[in-house]
Amino acid sequence: MTALGEAVRTGDPEAVRELLEGGADPDAPDGDGLPPLCAAVAAFAYRAAEVLVRAGADPDRVLPDGTTPLLRAVESGSRAVVGALLWSQDLPAPEERLSQRERARLLDAARRWYGAGAEAELRRLTGAAGPADVSSVEEEWCQVEQIALGGLTVRAGHGAVLTTLEWVFGVPVALEELVARAVRHTDSHVDWFSSSYRLGERLAEGSREVVTALRHHPSPVHRGFAADWLLTRQWHSPADAYPYDEEDRELLAAWADVEADPAVLAVVLWALTEHDVGHPRLGAIGLRYAVHPDPGVRLRAVDCLGRTGGPCPAAEDGALRLLVSDPDDVVRYSVALRFLAGETDVDAMRGVIRDLVRDPLSPMRRVAADGMAESADRTADATELLLSLLDADDRLTRMIGAYGLALRDHPGTPQAYKRVEELGPLRGPDHRANALWAWRARQDPKETA
Repeated sequence: MTALGEAVRTGDPEAVRELLEGGADPDAPDGDGLPPLCAAVAAFAYRAAEVLVRAGADPDRVLPDGTTPLLRAVESGSRAVVGALLWSQDLPAPEERLSQRERARLLDAARRWYGAGAEAELRRLTGAAGPADVSSVEEEWCQVEQIALGGLTVRAGHGAVLTTLEWVFGVPVALEELVARAVRHTDSHVDWFSSSYRLGERLAEGSREVVTALRHHPSPVHRGFAADWLLTRQWHSPADAYPYDEEDRELLAAWADVEADPAVLAVVLWALTEHDVGHPRLGAIGLRYAVHPDPGVRLRAVDCLGRTGGPCPAAEDGALRLLVSDPDDVVRYSVALRFLAGETDVDAMRGVIRDLVRDPLSPMRRVAADGMAESADRTADATELLLSLLDADDRLTRMIGAYGLALRDHPGTPQAYKRVEELGPLRGPDHRANALWAWRARQDPKETA
């Protein structure tokens, strides 16, 4: 195995870049006669694939078996790898460089894998009868199943791959079909995200009407997709390209009154409070759901309260104060941040956050520690807690402790960072790693000049 092949297989884009800059051939075949791009596809190393393509690797090169790296990427089910091989600043656009025949071949492959299902297609190809090894992996901020069977491994993102290819090649697809691809999965799945994004680009064709009608669907998954779509429109659509903000607020407020599923209701409230303008009934909605049995709903109720723009109404303030003692750590943390933002009960709210940091079993410990590290909490208790984080078993928690000490100009900062390095080297782009240099500059500017 060449050094370039090893760097590609381990998914190290920086090492790949350095080797290419040092003269490595981006298309040099390995022992099997395959170029490095094929290794990147097999390893789902989309960032390494991006570097290879920018260096001149050909994603459309015909391989000995008649496939191409791009076709292999489509069959791999990785939307990220397909994207890396479709587009590059040094490549003609895919709709220009690929023949009609090759476009059809790519689309047929995506449809076959999506239609059969990744595991079923693997079984057909390999003849394997045993159980598949299925895990969930992260890919470009989305989740996707990774399936290994019969010596082959693919990812089950063929719906997202198909949606992407149809969009690139201008293939018509019904709005309802995009919805169907999404709701086969959860809101974090790459197929869900890809369908949602493409529906957002088809407002002129009535996509908003199709999606919002789903709020009446008997399935909570369909209703959840509609709520999530309304939420994400606020992130992905410029204000001048999405003229439905006021209509959405009214729709969401009415929906909040009747939604029975807690998971869907939480997203409805999130979408309603994500608007900068808010809604006149936010306070009443928040009071209603501040006592909901589901913590996810109570968390979103926090954001509904105290949003009048003036002094917090007494009833809403009282509800928030009750939520400070909520049994759910996430809710308590959210309420503490709300009070701290308004500079209300600062000492007490900092105490809430310190209690979360103090609890090694709290799911919010690291988040609370990060917030405490950057806060103006300069109490002796906070410093002691930051020092205690240096005994944690994970590197990131130790880093947070060292970072907080550096921001406080604690004399033990260098020793704190040595504790971090016991579990791994300091390196960017984590800004917390650079705080040691800044601490040294403040102690002796001459030495760091």
